[in-house]
Amino acid sequence: MFSPKMTPFVTFDLRRTILISAILRLALIVYGEWQDSHMVVRYTDIDYSVFSDAADLVLKGNSPFERSTYRYSPLLAFLLVPNSLIHRSWGKFLFSSADLLVGFFVDAILQLRGVPENLRLRSVAAWLFNPFTFTIGTRGNCEPLVCATILWIILCLMNGKAFQAAFWYGLIVHFRVYPIIYSLPLVLVINKANVGLSGKPALQQWGSRLNKLTTGPVPKPSVWSLLRSCITKERILFGLLSGSVFFFWTSLFFYLYGWEFLNEALLYHLTRTDPRHNFSIYFYHIYLHHQHGFSVLEKLISFLPQMMVQLALVFQFFEDVPLCFFAQTVAFVAFNKVITAQYFVWFFCMLPLILPWSSMKLKRKGLLCVLVWMGSQVHWLTWAYLLEFKGQNVFLQLWIASLVFLASNTWVLLMVIKHHRYSPLFEPLTSSPDARKLK
Repeated sequence: MFSPKMTPFVTFDLRRTILISAILRLALIVYGEWQDSHMVVRYTDIDYSVFSDAADLVLKGNSPFERSTYRYSPLLAFLLVPNSLIHRSWGKFLFSSADLLVGFFVDAILQLRGVPENLRLRSVAAWLFNPFTFTIGTRGNCEPLVCATILWIILCLMNGKAFQAAFWYGLIVHFRVYPIIYSLPLVLVINKANVGLSGKPALQQWGSRLNKLTTGPVPKPSVWSLLRSCITKERILFGLLSGSVFFFWTSLFFYLYGWEFLNEALLYHLTRTDPRHNFSIYFYHIYLHHQHGFSVLEKLISFLPQMMVQLALVFQFFEDVPLCFFAQTVAFVAFNKVITAQYFVWFFCMLPLILPWSSMKLKRKGLLCVLVWMGSQVHWLTWAYLLEFKGQNVFLQLWIASLVFLASNTWVLLMVIKHHRYSPLFEPLTSSPDARKLK
């Protein structure tokens, strides 16, 4: 367990922590410009060049999909138009700002849940000073925008702003398809008792509901009442609004760019098969059979394990939204057809939200989890280096390393769940007499 005397972060407030993080990111952006100009290996992510080229096409009145391998919403291209008007690093500053915004949102969510300031700062630091996160935005990857929006949606729910959460959820699913996995837990956690339409802060509503529930015996509900309780006005309105926002932007860009937009920005991600080596356990099979082609059924069948795991996690943990989102994302990435390092950021933004409810000690099992997860990556990267740079035929060994990586992700996720104290989103940390501190 951390002690206030053992960590430097407790001497800082949130503002100083964010300031140091901002200076770090600014230095990395400046260094990245120098490395790109003076070294063969570029610091900037290759995807950033794709984004920038697409933005330049939009500025000229053309389709962003004229840039090969651009497979994102045109919204991203429009956001990066200043790359051509102001400076080529505009997008890096935008993404890094979203990166810092995640830190603010983590603190705000944990504060609403009653987490003490020193624990909040450590949780914020777990995001802001994670090498995976502070390099992703400075290299020009757009994932921090998605992370910030997902956390903002959680914050809206906690404040009872279901309509606002629905708007942003529909927008972010259009912007980046993968948050669709959060639709079921979001709908399940919404009800009149905690995320209603009255505008009353959700935590106050939840507290009053708990008091009512504990004043007398709770009758056992019938099957019909359970089914009827699943269909509420709040859930229907949330689904209609978020769906409307998604279809508005999708219809708008379909009108502007036609089927090319649908194929590249949406349908491509459903049927994607990538023969290049990556962390996924599917890459070797795809590599061996890529020249023969795959039917649509074969391309979609890989989603079956993902769907089974997602449903199991959702129905087990949906009330504890941060844990549910974290577990869903880890499992989704681990079982995906294509896995790159940038996907890890998707669940790293959820990790600070569950740390205060973990009994895992950092210098024991926590460190073991980090070493297992990192070790499986180093093991995979070793074989990838021999294949990519030495030209050795180590595809089989690399596939075995992918299996090891899947096993490590599964084990770490199980360890996190095992040591997590289940806590519904609308139950503050301080509401329980045995509230645990961050380990």
